[in-house]
Amino acid sequence: MAYGARLLLRSTFQLVTLLPVIILFKDHVGETMHIAGSSMSPALNPTYHYTGSRDVVWLNKRLPAFNLERGMIVVFRSPTKNPDQWAVKRIIGLEGDRVRTRKPYEFEEVDIPKGHVWVEGLEGSSLDSNTYGPISANLIIGKVTRIILPMIRARRLDWKNWDSGDRVRKRKPELDQWDEEWL
Repeated sequence: MAYGARLLLRSTFQLVTLLPVIILFKDHVGETMHIAGSSMSPALNPTYHYTGSRDVVWLNKRLPAFNLERGMIVVFRSPTKNPDQWAVKRIIGLEGDRVRTRKPYEFEEVDIPKGHVWVEGLEGSSLDSNTYGPISANLIIGKVTRIILPMIRARRLDWKNWDSGDRVRKRKPELDQWDEEWL
């Protein structure tokens, strides 16, 4: 067999061997993602309205529905549209929380059921839980943990100090009552 044919065969074999590893990594570990739209501005795409520029983020897909926290930005399958369409929103409330809603939601407050979260965009016109209610945590595909591009904004996202602006009350399961204060 000629050297060129052997090289082509070896390269093809390496690609075919590597492809399942890449797919497994992308589906279960993480991937980069372009953020489209302005609903998460100013946290993501702060200049989208003016320049149309989009942030590139790292989407951590390891155990996406576990260890969720208020303030975390997540990517999930849209509950109202084509399930292949993904949405990017911030978690406002976790299961057991009581959340003060915004328009157009029909009630002023909602208790988040077990296995669900309340998500919202940062802009008032966002299609989020105020439109479709709490979403199942099982719809969550991953957690946005880093901004990769543009380089000037590259950083790890920190949600630990996120403030809900007195819109969330945590449930105290051990006492079966609500916290006195809104978070």
